[in-house]
Parts: sequence; structure tokens; C-alpha cells
Amino acid sequence: MLPHNSELRHRTMINYRIEIADLHAHLFKVTLTVAKPCAKQHLSLPVWIPGSYLVREFARHLSPLSATQKELAVPVHQVGKAAWEVDCSADAPLTVSYEVYAFDTSVRAAFLDSRRGFFNGTSVFLCVSGHQHDEHKVRIHGLPKGWQVATGLLPLKVTSTGAGDYSAPDYDALVDHPVELGPFWRGQFKARGVPHELIVSGASADFDGERLLADTRRICEAQIMFWHGRRKPPFERYVFLLNAVEDGYGGLEHRNSTALICARKDLPRVGRATPTDAYQTLQGLISHEYFHTWNVKRIKPKEFAPYDYGQENHTRLLWFFEGFTSYYDDQFLLRTGLIDAKAYLKLVSKTVNQVQATPGRHRYSVAQASFDAWTRYYRPDENTANATVSYYTKGALVAMALDLSLRQLTPANEAPQPTLDGVMKRLWQLDRPIDEDDIAQALEAEAGQPPTAAGVWSWKDLLAEWVHGTRDLPLQALLTAFGVRWTAKSGSPAQRLGMRISESSGALKVQAVMRGSQAELTGLSAGDELIALDGWRLRRPDDLVQWLDEKRDQPLLICRDQHIMSLTLRSHASDTARPHAGVAEQVVLTVDDKAGTPASTLRAAWLTL
Repeated sequence: MLPHNSELRHRTMINYRIEIADLHAHLFKVTLTVAKPCAKQHLSLPVWIPGSYLVREFARHLSPLSATQKELAVPVHQVGKAAWEVDCSADAPLTVSYEVYAFDTSVRAAFLDSRRGFFNGTSVFLCVSGHQHDEHKVRIHGLPKGWQVATGLLPLKVTSTGAGDYSAPDYDALVDHPVELGPFWRGQFKARGVPHELIVSGASADFDGERLLADTRRICEAQIMFWHGRRKPPFERYVFLLNAVEDGYGGLEHRNSTALICARKDLPRVGRATPTDAYQTLQGLISHEYFHTWNVKRIKPKEFAPYDYGQENHTRLLWFFEGFTSYYDDQFLLRTGLIDAKAYLKLVSKTVNQVQATPGRHRYSVAQASFDAWTRYYRPDENTANATVSYYTKGALVAMALDLSLRQLTPANEAPQPTLDGVMKRLWQLDRPIDEDDIAQALEAEAGQPPTAAGVWSWKDLLAEWVHGTRDLPLQALLTAFGVRWTAKSGSPAQRLGMRISESSGALKVQAVMRGSQAELTGLSAGDELIALDGWRLRRPDDLVQWLDEKRDQPLLICRDQHIMSLTLRSHASDTARPHAGVAEQVVLTVDDKAGTPASTLRAAWLTL
């Protein structure tokens, strides 16, 4: 919703100047100038940032606003938690000044210290009511010696370091371009003729930038080809902003850039020929955020058109926008040869096990989990696994199940074979925000009726079962039909008992207890310290391997809130009251070399073996 004075909008230029107020106090200074303000001008700051579905209350980091007009101070009244009204007239320019405390190292907000600066527009730029669709200009200056600027914003007049003036056509565009500041590493490449920049802050001296550039280019070229063939993508340039820290992981998509964070050890290193699993994870993150350039930034849910920055924007489609992106991120590592089929199936196994380790999947649909991301996924606690399911992982499995189901409809050696790729391209061609009916219609246009084995009459019915239902997906049957062996192996003792534990300073602590598990039946709770089992001291997870005997009852000594308590860990044989909910098995997926020709042919088309 637009604030009350939106109907008074004039075409004008909105100008911001952002500079460093105090490095050591982590303060940016922002000066906003409105050439033609509205009388009693309304200002606001977003309470969330698109792509991260939690109200984060960025306004708590703003200092009190001051305003002047005709060189005289004018009153500023706060009228909401992130809204202000300036008691000004409409006959002269208005200047508003404030400081922003910036000490959030994530990709979602703003950060500043003596080594680096970073900000998203949602954290620092007030929205001027009535002028959201006018041109916005930003001047970045006053940087320390040796610092540079990197951003996807359109440069107007900048120095060799990037300091200077930038432009955005409207407020939405302004806050969709993060800015990196500091003495960072910069690399460049072209993908399908489009310039790309890769910015890395905090890398160690042996960081292999050339390898990261080459691998990232392969991902970008493959994804541009996926969406557009030989045509150009819907952006003139693209910027990756990667911050390497001691320990971190995450990313946030934007229209022609992405902000990323990784552990320093995840980066490739000069002289290390074999890529590590950690580097593979970073490649998957890069692939994920780049795919979002299309799937959520341009193909977006109808509920996000337009964004309402003042409150939660609920949608039941995050299983599609995040889950399908999670399916394709590793798919593109496979398609570009950055990983092989064995490594890919290992990643799929991990996703399957993550979902199976979540009892909440039988209580909460992935569509409902999407809607409640604001209150559940982004606010996890010790009961989250029992109360919901991840729309990332379950959504990725829905995507895979749909892809395999589509591919089964036509023999792999017959063209054209319906695929999820075709569905995604059909949705892209709609060139508008979408809803679930659009997804069902794209599936039908791609393949006609769903497979008879699915037991439904339409793709809409299939989505209702897989997305709005809580039964497990038929993954084992689908993968077996594609020549993939599904092997179940015994999980760890903690998994079999239905709990998650952590080790710290020689102590084992319970982090979460699964619903209906042996751990819950025993009376264990999150926060309990496991002291001894069967009279033997417990200090490490391996101690459970040594002393657990699941065929008989065993005494268990714990500490809860400084109280020493004795419990009885019941054997599985004595548990007749409730079903066992621990993750007794872990799935391992491998290529089945003994699969018949039809299955092997399907697998080869899917995994390009």
C-alpha cells in the first residue's frame, strides 16, 4: 500500500548522499534531498528485504532524523515504527539527514568497519512517499584511501575507484542493488557477451581468483543459454559481491547482482588441483543465486507485485521459487561438468536425508511452510524440525519428482521429451507474475496428462498432493526407474534415537528431540547434557556408538538446569506405545550399473552420462 499522500506525486529527482561518519563507530551518514517534496512529506524505511522473509526492523539502526527547508530546521515526527512525517511545505527543496549504525556481517543489511563497508538500500535509504517511481540518484564519497566501490547500480559520473554518482529509475531498483566498499579483489569475465564482475573481500593470499572466475563463468553461460539460447539476458552487466569470513554461508539475490558470504576456507587455493567439498558448496551457492536472477526476480509470485516494504509479504509459492532454484543449482554444476554424476547423487542423497530427518513434514505441507516462512523458517528453535519442513529441501525434491515424472512420459530416445526445463521456459515466456495455476498449466502444456502411476487426473491434482499434502514423495520408485540405486544404511546412534546433539568442551548436549522418538519417550529435552550411559561417561558422539545397546533398557544420567537426573533409555523392543520417529536410516544414492536399458537410457538423459 502507498502512504496517504501518494496521490500528490510530482516527477522529480530524489538524491541521496552516503558517506562514512565514523569507521570505528560503524556509522554511515545519509543525506536525502527531495527537490519537490509533498506538503507534510511522508518518509519510511523498509522493515524487510526481498529474498529474506523475516521482518528485521532496519529502522532500529537509524539515528533521529533532522530536516531543513530554506535553510531552516523543520519538525520531523515519527508516526510509525519505520515511518516519519516532515512538517514541510511543497514550495522548496527538503533536506533530511540521519546516521545508520552498520554492524551486520550478513548479506541482508549494512556493515562498516576499518577494513570493509557494505550496504543494502533497504537498510539505509528512506523511501519518499509519492516519489517511489521517480528517478533516484546516489552519491558515494568520502571513502578511506585505497577503498573501491562495487555495485550493479548505473554509474553516472564516477572516479577510477568507483566513488561518485549512480542512478536508479525508481525506489524498487535503488534498493535492489547492494554496494560493496573496501580494498577488495576484483575479477572480470564475459558470459554470452555480457560483462560480469566478481568481487571478493577478505580472501587469503593464496586465493585462486582465476579458477573462481573460470568456474563461475561456466555456470553463468550455462544458465543464460538455458533461459535465452543465443539471445542476451535481461541485464547489461552482472556483479557478484562475495565476502569471505572465518565462518559463514549465505546469499541474497538481486536483479543484476548478488551478495554472497562464505567461509574463507571455502575459496579455491592456488596449487590445489582437486576441488574440496567446501568449494563445491560455494559453487552451488553461486549457481543458486544466479538462477534467482530469473526465478523470483523476474518470474515472481503475484503476491510480490508490487512489494510492500512495510509488512510481511506472504506467498505459498516459496517451494517453487526457492525449492526449484535449489534443484537447479546443483543441476548446473552437473551440466557444466564442475561435478560428476556420483557427486551429484551424493548431493541429492543429502537433500533426501535432510527432509527425512524432519518429522514436521508429516504435519506441515511445503505450501504452508512457504506461507509461514516469516514466523517459522526464519525463526528456528529446538522444535522446528517437528513443526514444519524446509521449502528449500522439500521444494527441491518436488522439483526433482516432477522432472523425473515428466521425463518418464516419453522414451528418452524420442524427441521432444517433456522436462522441467521446458516448464520453466514456458513460465518465463508468460512475462508476468505467476500463481500455482500457472505452474499447473505449464506442466500440462509441456506434457499433457500426468503419468498414470501418479494416481491423479491432472497436474493441478498432483501439485495438491505433493505440495499441499504431507505424504512422502514417491522418490524411491522414481529414482529406481531412472537406474539410480536407493540404499538405506543405519544412521548414527543419535539419529536412531531421534535427537540432535552437539559437542562442546567435552560435553554432549541435546539440541533437539524428534516427535515420537526414543529420545522423547525417555524424557529427554533440548538443553539436556548427556553425562553417562550404562555407567560410562559420555563426552563425544562416538561414546554413544560404544555404549549404546538398543536391545535392552539402559540407565542414562543427564544434567538439566544444574540438576542431575536419572532416566531409563528404553530399548526399541520395549517401545510399544508410540512409533519410532528417529532417523534410523540414511539414504545413499548411486548409479545402478545393472539397471536395464530403459532405465539406463532415462538416467543418461537426466544426468547426461
